[in-house]
Amino acid sequence: MRRAILAARRGIGSTHPNPRVGAVVLRGRECVASGYHLRAGEAHAEVRALERAGEMAFGATLVVTLEPCAHFGRTPPCVDAIVRSGVRRVVIGMRDPNPLVDGRGIERLRREGLDVEVGLLETECRALNPAYLKQLETGLPWVTLKAMLSLDGRMASESGESRGLGGEAEQRLVHRLRAESDAVLVGVGTVLADDPLLTVRLTRGRTPLRVVLDSTLRTPPGARILERAGESPVVLATTSRAKSRVRELEACGASVWVFEPGADGRVPLDPLLRRLAGEGRFAVLVEGGAAVHTSFLREGLADRVAVGIAPMILGGTGASSLAGDLGRSRLSEAIALEGLRVRRLGRDLWIEGTVARNGESHV
Repeated sequence: MRRAILAARRGIGSTHPNPRVGAVVLRGRECVASGYHLRAGEAHAEVRALERAGEMAFGATLVVTLEPCAHFGRTPPCVDAIVRSGVRRVVIGMRDPNPLVDGRGIERLRREGLDVEVGLLETECRALNPAYLKQLETGLPWVTLKAMLSLDGRMASESGESRGLGGEAEQRLVHRLRAESDAVLVGVGTVLADDPLLTVRLTRGRTPLRVVLDSTLRTPPGARILERAGESPVVLATTSRAKSRVRELEACGASVWVFEPGADGRVPLDPLLRRLAGEGRFAVLVEGGAAVHTSFLREGLADRVAVGIAPMILGGTGASSLAGDLGRSRLSEAIALEGLRVRRLGRDLWIEGTVARNGESHV
């Protein structure tokens, strides 16, 4: 199963909107073939592993991280290929909660006389697909907050400078995070201050949907984020109904999504996230700035926090930090992170952790 999990990880960044799945074929203790799901519309992990095993699959054991499907989608049911292959035993990491599957694959395999075991390394198998699982359970995407900070917790200098805060290794990692996401989101303040592209350039992979929270449609038609909107789609999420402004930005290639204002008069995050999830955007990377991070944290919509720390002290009384007022005045009310991972990235430190949910977890 650990080999199947390693195989599944090779699909990170390409399987959207399908889950990451890996499979191996065993004869005794020998692994004779492995496979992973590469992208939607192509063969699933089980089928690829069985095709590579060929006749060696007869009488063998198939180990797969996620329950095989038993329905027709973009590809035929995986259970059909499993039954035809002649394997005698199937070991499954976890049941697939997708209503189209959800036990049907397991039931079909057992009905065909195969020996089926479920639940091996289930926690590790769940960790392959937090976004897929959260969307199925809640209708919301998996949200990662990303930020680069100075040693004293500043996201920018007193004058507002933030470019160059992260080193080269950190910048490459951020581009990899974008490539692994279905959408990357910033506030219009970031667009006005930094004029970012938000594309994937320093690593291989596709550019995700780019989303700007822009309640009053302040994004300039000449902003760099709109330069290639036809190739890499851009959504401006707004509460403005200024038709002329909407038409102007749509003429630049952007899609404008209009929402009813939230209690604070801004774009309501929950409806926006649900719309993104409904369009298959299950993993959202939030790159800021501070006001945006604060809103996600206050509303309990962040699932993971990824922070780079540069070895510099900026100081200043007006420099922004990771988050503003969260409405939590006591240590006991702090937002806790679990599963912490700390590593060096060139000159910088990189810290990641999952937001604790009172014992609940999608990983």
